[in-house]
This record gives sequence, structure tokens and C-alpha cells, in this order.
Amino acid sequence: MKSNFQISGMTCNGCKSSVEEKLSSIDGVDDVQVDLTKGEAVIQSKKPISLSLITNSLPPKYNITTIGSSQDNEYRMIADRIGDCLDFMKACGINKNTAGLVSKVDFFTSHEALLLGYEQSLTRIDSITEDYYDCSAHMLWIGERTRGLDEAHIEFMRGIGNPIGVKVGPSMTNDELISLIDKLNPNNEAGKLTLISRMGRDNIGNVLPSLIRKVGEEGRKVVWSCDPMHGNTFKAQTGYKTRAFDNVMSEVEQFFQIHRSEGSYAGGIHLEMTGQDVTECVGGSQEIKEENLGDRYHTHCDPRLNASQGLELAFRLSEELSKYR
Repeated sequence: MKSNFQISGMTCNGCKSSVEEKLSSIDGVDDVQVDLTKGEAVIQSKKPISLSLITNSLPPKYNITTIGSSQDNEYRMIADRIGDCLDFMKACGINKNTAGLVSKVDFFTSHEALLLGYEQSLTRIDSITEDYYDCSAHMLWIGERTRGLDEAHIEFMRGIGNPIGVKVGPSMTNDELISLIDKLNPNNEAGKLTLISRMGRDNIGNVLPSLIRKVGEEGRKVVWSCDPMHGNTFKAQTGYKTRAFDNVMSEVEQFFQIHRSEGSYAGGIHLEMTGQDVTECVGGSQEIKEENLGDRYHTHCDPRLNASQGLELAFRLSEELSKYR
């Protein structure tokens, strides 16, 4: 792994040799090349080398910065902070062998309850509470096209004890939403119902604010989430179903901004993504274009963000939220 750093303050070959020696002594470093003229150091290592580690290894007279784009530097700063936290935990003796908190996690599953025959076959009665639970997942949600008040999907979902969600599209009216909430969560139980807005970049600003206000005025207890994927789907000139990263990012940012303006709480986001390096959504730092979609278009249904696009969205959202801490 190669890392490049700008080091100012070196004035002679003695400084160069001293910097090389100190950097070479860092655990995990394989090779160090220092250019006195450019004031640069190139480090080859087995693991990432943080800026804070470099800074602490050299005398205070040297000023060290990373070399790369402004976005690269911002991401590296976040990674450095994460690394510092992990180093602190290590210094405190916290590791997977000493703390259950970091050695195991609670893992939850969720999917759309689209095929009612499948969901019904996996529904059971709790022997203690005698409530019905759909055991196909921890949480189920209802899609935009099957959320009609008289739909079979609503009737099934209102009868199970699972936490449930419902997609809320741009055609939703204030009164319709309240009726839907009352049918799915008649006891107004906190945490029972999640409203997943999927408006599209061009619609969310016109529709979502009034829905949030109405829910608040009526005292309904819901969790608000954002699905920025489905409302931003389009067919590319090449024939592929796709989504534009910038449109997805725009809807996410507007979702959080609207909730801040309305004094409400944005509970999370709902993404379709994969850890694979697919080419199903256009845009992002990889600059995937419509003509690139056929390179690695693997989905059999909806286009997903790839690993790089998902990470970029997470970083940009983290930067946006950090402004309001």
C-alpha cells in the first residue's frame, strides 16, 4: 500500500536521512523514499498509515500533510479519526476477546412483503403473547403500488406484531397518510411504523414538508426514512434501467434538510447497493456513464449503487450531518 505525504521543514540531507530513519521505524512500513527537493515522502506499507501516526513520529518542526485531491484528504481525515479511536480502544485493552460489545453484533433482516402466500406460510403465533408474527424477517414493508387502504397487503400487515414500514410516494395526500397510519398502527405505538419516503429528487421538496407537518399536528408516532432510489429510476439511451448518483444524493440531502426545517427527526435512509464493482447506476467519483452500464450490469431487478458509490454517499452524508452537531 502506497501513501504520499508532503513534509515541509526539511533543509538538508541530514533532515532527509533523519525523516527516512524515523518513518522506516514505524510498524508495518516496508520502504520509505524521501525527496528533499519536492519535500515529499512516499511510504510503502502493509497497512494504511495515518497522518496522525506520521506526525507523532517526527519532530514538531516538520509540517506534514497528505497529498491528493481535496476529497481524498477529507476522507483520509475521517479515516485517521477512526484509526485514532481504534488505537485508543486498543490502549484501553478493549478487543474482541475482552468485550462482548465488539465481538458480536445484532443482525436484523427486512424485505418487502410482496408475495403474500410466502409471508402467510411463514407466519406463526407467539406462544406467550398469542400475537401473530411473520418469521420471514424482523421487519416487513409495503411497497408504493400495494399500499391502498383496501389492499390485501394492508390487511395482512396490520395483523402482525412485527415492526413494519410503508413506502410513501409523491401521490400521497395528507389525509390518506393519516388514514394509512391509523390502519397500520391503531395503538399509535412508538417504533411500530416506519414511513419510507420515495419521492424523487424533483418532487420531495414539494410533497414531503406538508406530510411531515400533518403527521406532527395529528400526534402520530412514526419513524421517517428515505428511499432515494426508486423515485429516481430512468431508462438510459442504451436501454438499461438505471439511476443517477447525483439525483440519489440530492434526494438524501433534501430529506435531511426538510426534516431540520420542519423540526422533525430524519430516522435513516433505505438504499439498494452491493459490495461488488458493478456498473448499474451512473455517476459518482468513478464517473460511470450510460455507455458503461453494459460493462458489469449484473442485477436481475433494480440497479444498485456499487461499493465506491455507496461509500461516497456515506462520506458525503456524514459531512453534511457533521455541520449540525
